Amino acid sequence: MNIPDILLTRAQKLEDYYSEHYPSLAPLAKQCFLNTMETTVKQLEDGSYFVITGDIPAMWLRDSAAQVRPYVRFAPEDKELQKILEGVIAKQAEMVCADPYANAFNEGPNGANGGYEDETKKNDYVWERKYEVDSLCAPLYLGYTYWKTVGCDRIFTETFHKMMELIVETFTTEQDHKQSDYFFRRSHCIKSDTLPAGGLGRPVNVTGMTWSGFRPSDDTCRFGYLIPSNMMAVVALTDAAEICRECYADEALALRCENLANEIRDGIDDYAIVDHPKYGKIYAYETDGFGNYVMMDDANSPSLLAMPYLGYCSPKDPLYRNTRNFILSSDNPYYYKGKLAKGVGSPHTPEGYIWPIGIVMQALTSIDRQEILDCLEMLSNTHGGTNYMHESFDPNAPEQFTRPWFAWANTLFAELLENLMEEDFFAAN
Repeated sequence: MNIPDILLTRAQKLEDYYSEHYPSLAPLAKQCFLNTMETTVKQLEDGSYFVITGDIPAMWLRDSAAQVRPYVRFAPEDKELQKILEGVIAKQAEMVCADPYANAFNEGPNGANGGYEDETKKNDYVWERKYEVDSLCAPLYLGYTYWKTVGCDRIFTETFHKMMELIVETFTTEQDHKQSDYFFRRSHCIKSDTLPAGGLGRPVNVTGMTWSGFRPSDDTCRFGYLIPSNMMAVVALTDAAEICRECYADEALALRCENLANEIRDGIDDYAIVDHPKYGKIYAYETDGFGNYVMMDDANSPSLLAMPYLGYCSPKDPLYRNTRNFILSSDNPYYYKGKLAKGVGSPHTPEGYIWPIGIVMQALTSIDRQEILDCLEMLSNTHGGTNYMHESFDPNAPEQFTRPWFAWANTLFAELLENLMEEDFFAAN
């Protein structure tokens, strides 16, 4: 993959800046910044671009959007980068139109699926058909960010428009999951890889929120209303309404997007807030709308910790502050502490393992300078001598980690370093 010159120049600037201000991070800065573009992006014969996650040869809608979105800020100055990003956006729109319930796709209709035995309505373009609300939000986030940053609307094709219609239809259908024909059953797997109740998921009440079968970790939801993903849907649909109105003159679809966003937000407000005896009013991670809740956070984004990063609220919002205090405490069952780090992990990875994405997100959403410095110190000490981020690591022995090639973690880490350099964080007192 030929890397656009602007990214090579910026990567070197990052390395130089951290060599001066935080030398232990300097060896990570350049290679983490370039990792996605250097190792996971491939141009296809039709001119579109295919983005793998790293060590899995499939394109996840969520991961691919998150991997390239930090590059968008540099696109106004570089036509080659624009071509790549527009190719990724086009491929994502094509994928959603192929199956809005799928989370990961193949380069073509080759039927590859990692050897899993899945029962679901799957076509050969689909690598995996775990329905995840955030998978449909991700292309909207990327497309909207690109449009607002670069200032061009040529990405808004007929296929992109069809994608938005399908997203609205799917979210609306899943507001009452009983009317959906989606099911997913996987044989010979761990419990978290398949949906209960015959592949339909546990019963849920109608709340205004939209149902999700799986979390961003690709683990099954215990209760079907995944709050961080519904928050992401509110933002994505609000952005989609603006696109419909300004770029397609489609007032009808714009209103559908706005109304759906409002219904989901009302559902969150009415059903997702719990009065915790220690932290006050906080958001649950999941609910079924019948008064049952999962009180936790998962490091994978969208997460409750990521609310401000996702654009749902201010980092100073009182409900967010209460929720954050819960997340970053031992009361969150997936918050772990070790000799070299403390942070949020996931039931998706070994018990006690912390995710670099969680530490990075903690820093990206922090309003406390010392907290950011503490996060940087943990990240600089826990890459296991590889100078790359990983999926998760043992905070007592960081050379023990999962997924040595996980591009999203590298790009998100580089985004943090880029933000701090832009504000000249280390010069501030």
